[in-house]
Amino acid sequence: MRALLIALAALAFVAGCGGSNGESAGTTTSGECESVEAPEPRDPGSNEAPTAPLEDGKTYALTFVTNCGSFTVTLDTELAPNTAASLVALAQAGYFDDTLFHRIVPGFVIQGGDPTQSGSGGPGYSTVDMPPSGARYTKGTVAMAKSGIEAPGTAGSQFFVVTADDAGLPAEYAIVGEVTDGLDVVEQIGQLGDASEQPTQPVVISSVTVTEG
Repeated sequence: MRALLIALAALAFVAGCGGSNGESAGTTTSGECESVEAPEPRDPGSNEAPTAPLEDGKTYALTFVTNCGSFTVTLDTELAPNTAASLVALAQAGYFDDTLFHRIVPGFVIQGGDPTQSGSGGPGYSTVDMPPSGARYTKGTVAMAKSGIEAPGTAGSQFFVVTADDAGLPAEYAIVGEVTDGLDVVEQIGQLGDASEQPTQPVVISSVTVTEG
């Protein structure tokens, strides 16, 4: 069942996300999350996939600043070179700024990366990085959501972070990296979902910073 939920990610989130976000704006927070209003949906426009790979020998990381704190994802440029290059380009362009974690399933995943805030948006292109056949989606793994009709390894801009010890997903979702700092923040965000997989309060990504090492 959980595998099916992710497989239908881009299709299943259209109903409910917009209304829920509006209703929860300004609600009282719990834990260490600051109370913020949900950002307005925006049209991400048509973006172009990067044509050049990331530089060999470098390490790339994305730091997500949210109203619940910050966490850092170190990208796996060998396992998902196309998707990693895409996420770096999108982050540098401010694509993820003022977006929501629009889907939160406690004990499973948190999902974001859609400026339309509907769960069905994307950058206007896709990349493909097929994960290895024995891939496991364990706590802190960052992978890419896709619709059920898309081929394995297909990615747009929507990503999910696993909060389960092992999500038990099939090896169909491009694995782009792992959380290397701030996993406690991810786990805090992961508690803020209800039975319908909607956030119980807005969790907003205010910025994403790319670092190279």
